[in-house]
Amino acid sequence: MAHINLLPWRAERRKQREREFFMQLGAAFAAAVVFLLLWVFWMNARIDNQNERNAYLQGEIKQLDEKINKIKDLDRVRQRLLARKDIIEQLQANRSQMVHLFDELVRTIPASARLGGLKQNGDSLSLDGVAQSNASVAEYMRNIEASPWMGHADLRKTENTHRDGRMPYAFGLDVALSRPKSDEHAAPAPSAAMQAAPGKAAPATPAAPTGGAKP
Repeated sequence: MAHINLLPWRAERRKQREREFFMQLGAAFAAAVVFLLLWVFWMNARIDNQNERNAYLQGEIKQLDEKINKIKDLDRVRQRLLARKDIIEQLQANRSQMVHLFDELVRTIPASARLGGLKQNGDSLSLDGVAQSNASVAEYMRNIEASPWMGHADLRKTENTHRDGRMPYAFGLDVALSRPKSDEHAAPAPSAAMQAAPGKAAPATPAAPTGGAKP
């Protein structure tokens, strides 16, 4: 005898499939929520880690800025010390220069001229004096230009004052100062004013009598 199922099996199968679908949908939703929560937790952890790194870097940058400011302060102190050192070296060189310069002024001026005043302004020297003639002034200029401590001489003025005397001509010279390379950093010797300038013979000293008739 054939078995005939008179129950509505198709409707029952449809309901079962609907229940399985909603169960799968709920499981997928729950998995999505769990995944979202895990992702949010992971991103928050990364953000916190990055904030900590940024705070560390900012602290290091602040320390570096402080060190840079200290280096700048030290550099300014170094510049001031170097400026003082340059001034001291310049004063030391000028002291040696003035000793040689006065010695050269004595050696270069001819007997037919006489200085009345001098003024130094940096590396320039202004000389004013009187001479017997223009030839004496020209000779004085040649002697100055031959000196290792003085350079080119420019004639500022020369005029005949028409005065009665041995030296009626008044002159003015502008002299550029120089310094021999070998003596730029040399300290002045105690007897520099008594020593001959380079390239010139020292003045002869009178010899003591070595014999002859007795007084």
